Amino acid sequence: MTSYLGSGAYCYANSLAMMIRDVPMTAIEVLTGSPFGAQVEDNGLPWFDPPGWQPDLGLDRAIELLGWTCTRSSGGSADEALERLRSGAPALVGPVDIGLLTHQPWSPGKAVGGDHWVVVTEVTEDAVVFHDPDGFPYTTLPISQFLEARRADEITSVEGSYILRTDFERRYQVPVEDALRASLPYARGWLTRDSQQAIEQMAAQLAAESEGIRGHLAGLAGPSGVRRLNDASIWLAAIDQHEAATVAADLARQLGGLQFALTSRRFARAAAILTELAPGYPKFRAALDT
Repeated sequence: MTSYLGSGAYCYANSLAMMIRDVPMTAIEVLTGSPFGAQVEDNGLPWFDPPGWQPDLGLDRAIELLGWTCTRSSGGSADEALERLRSGAPALVGPVDIGLLTHQPWSPGKAVGGDHWVVVTEVTEDAVVFHDPDGFPYTTLPISQFLEARRADEITSVEGSYILRTDFERRYQVPVEDALRASLPYARGWLTRDSQQAIEQMAAQLAAESEGIRGHLAGLAGPSGVRRLNDASIWLAAIDQHEAATVAADLARQLGGLQFALTSRRFARAAAILTELAPGYPKFRAALDT
């Protein structure tokens, strides 16, 4: 098992790591529960995270396991949300609609329903200053535009708008390894959900040559899923869960093999890779029981 370092769809884990500073971002990602399953949302989009999981839930779990507390607030008017943001910075903010974050060169400039997390460092008279884990430290947006992104009208994975986490405080010191051991019952719980069926559904989508699903898996869901599984394998080995670590590493290698099939539009090969991968998730669950 070899660690990977680089960019990835870990905006929430990176943002939390900025707030609490002394915990490796890869460990935070594992503590959120994201590596332990796969799902296809009601809209047909596939993800390599557990059925019913979403980052807002994962953040709360990771914060608790690491011995920290924070204040989570949401709702209210735009003016009220702005006041909470002014008084709470630095703050973990999200989800925000990534389509409205026009400091990113590739932004479409309209709400797309894609969720993203950032850390706001200050609010000036006319702008919000924040660290965007997509590679933009101390970037800015006009206040009105940032608030529009925070309203998150098109994001359906979590209820509420203007969600904010402030006042981070450590209740007690928890070594990362102890937090990971304490997270294992939650990991097992996520893996009891039917990820195998979800991956078989993804395979059927690809067998039908769905171009939209191919692009989504190639551009985001597939690579982030590989990284999550690889991080899980590294941290499971660190807490002597060697059988589960080996299964996670095997799943990561299998899923990593999907990328070229997707980019070369070899739909049948991509579907076959996922069909072979699907039974690995029950095996992963069984390995965590040993």
